[in-house]
Amino acid sequence: MIRKLWSYIGSYKSLIILSPLCVMLDVVCELSMPFLMGKIVDRGIPALNLQYIIQIGILMIGLALVAMLFGSLNHRLAAVVSQGYAANLRQALFDQVQSFSFSNIDTFSTASLVTRLTNDVTQLQNTLLMSMRMLTRAPLMLICVLVFAITINAKLAIIMFIAIPVLVAGISLVVGQAERFFKAVQEKIDAVNSTVEENLIGIRVVKAFVRAPYEKTKFKKSSDELSDTAIRAGNLVVTIMPIMLLILNTATIAVIWFGGRMVANHQLGTGELAGFISYVMLILQSVLMVSTIFMMLARARASAQRIIEVLDTIPSIADKGQALPGSAAAEAGEPTVQHGGIEFRHVDFKYTASGKGEDVLSDINVVIQPGEFVALVGGTGSGKSTMVSLIPRLYDVTRGQVLVGDLDVRDYRLATLRSAIGVVLQNNVLFSGTIRENLMWGNPAASQQEIKEAAQNAQAHDFIMAFPDGYDTDLGQGGVNVSGGQKQRLCIARALLKKPRILIMDDSTSAVDSDTEAKIRASFRENLKGTTILTIAQRISSVQEADKIIVLDDGHIVGIGTHAELIASNPAYQAICASQMEGAVVNG
Repeated sequence: MIRKLWSYIGSYKSLIILSPLCVMLDVVCELSMPFLMGKIVDRGIPALNLQYIIQIGILMIGLALVAMLFGSLNHRLAAVVSQGYAANLRQALFDQVQSFSFSNIDTFSTASLVTRLTNDVTQLQNTLLMSMRMLTRAPLMLICVLVFAITINAKLAIIMFIAIPVLVAGISLVVGQAERFFKAVQEKIDAVNSTVEENLIGIRVVKAFVRAPYEKTKFKKSSDELSDTAIRAGNLVVTIMPIMLLILNTATIAVIWFGGRMVANHQLGTGELAGFISYVMLILQSVLMVSTIFMMLARARASAQRIIEVLDTIPSIADKGQALPGSAAAEAGEPTVQHGGIEFRHVDFKYTASGKGEDVLSDINVVIQPGEFVALVGGTGSGKSTMVSLIPRLYDVTRGQVLVGDLDVRDYRLATLRSAIGVVLQNNVLFSGTIRENLMWGNPAASQQEIKEAAQNAQAHDFIMAFPDGYDTDLGQGGVNVSGGQKQRLCIARALLKKPRILIMDDSTSAVDSDTEAKIRASFRENLKGTTILTIAQRISSVQEADKIIVLDDGHIVGIGTHAELIASNPAYQAICASQMEGAVVNG
């Protein structure tokens, strides 16, 4: 685990090496103080040697300044290294998440990934910060204290050699139990983040259904569970302090008892005893630092395991990296999408990565010619969205093949494949920024004329220009200041700006009125003649003009043909048409 995470230190390794040197000088200077004070008490004061006292005093001031200088330098090094390390680790995690497929993200959950990129990384950052300040300092101080204590009186130092192992054993016993509690704390933080995320995303629904009291109760439950788990972990940590105080107070009493007798027998000076007691206090300080670091390491270990789970996860969808031998694209180094033809060959699909459970799609076979306008219809849960998501490899087939441009989609690089496919998903997502910035996701190098043409084809230009700032209108987070229909049209324009060979529209005109939808379809026929268009729609009026309609039912294709062919011979399609006609009559 340490080897895995150490690689993210990067260019800060030299500063980590420099840090112990600063700590060493700081500790040596600090621990010289009680020793020198003992000299003043035993030699300077009894002899009333003012010159000796001043010399030792100046030396102590100089050592204090040196200790302060190197202590401050070490604190700065620790801050720089820990912040840089956290930045490197967060970037690595974010890059890894960007490579994840939908199934990988589903495995972790969005809330858990947020916690791992924030709270878990912060735990490691804080642990590294405190480790650089104390992990070297505490053991070094212990060693130096023992050396100084032996120098003062070897017999009296035996007490320290008895107390320290007992202390270490007690701390180790508590720390060994702490890790599982801290892991549970991080999991409870996941749950709180999940509750908050779900509430904020669906805040309009919450308010529309007056469910705020329910959401407050739900959040309180998650928050209380986190508090209770954190308190149990804290109670375990608190037990360290009484153990240490008991042992160290016992050691201090023993030092005073035996040291006092030595002073009475002239085997030890009064100043030496005072210095020895100061070293006992320093041992308490150093052991406190060690216990703090151990507890932080226990929590950091729990966080590190969660971070490594993400870093070690192999994306379920990745580039194959090689073109097919003998293909025309292989000569160019990698396959490119030559045309928008699509073929499904005996495709089965399950959402579970293990391959267990029910097939969502079963034995799908269909050929779509380049430039065709194809519609997919069927009931809720019939597999329409799943089927089109296999084309840009948002998921991989369980069995069979999906071909685009006569090549299996797995033989393309993901960037190459997806750059040739425009996708407008069911959940229309816009990002904070201007309308122009959102549209340019489709083509970062697009000119204003290209942006305008894409917006016109999506029937979005007129409402964009109705805003005071036009294309420079700030949408806010998630496009909160545009309607559902406007958001859909902006997402269509964004996809059109890619000038894709294949355009997939997953129920992406559901919030658009029939007249506007008809204009969008007419624009497609005129301006996207070479583009293969797949659309999922609920309204039969939206698909009647399609070159081919695919009817799905429970993951199976139960009909393929034109509207006229299917309405004449396909029971499933007839049922869909009949239900909509009946609804239209009732509404009328």
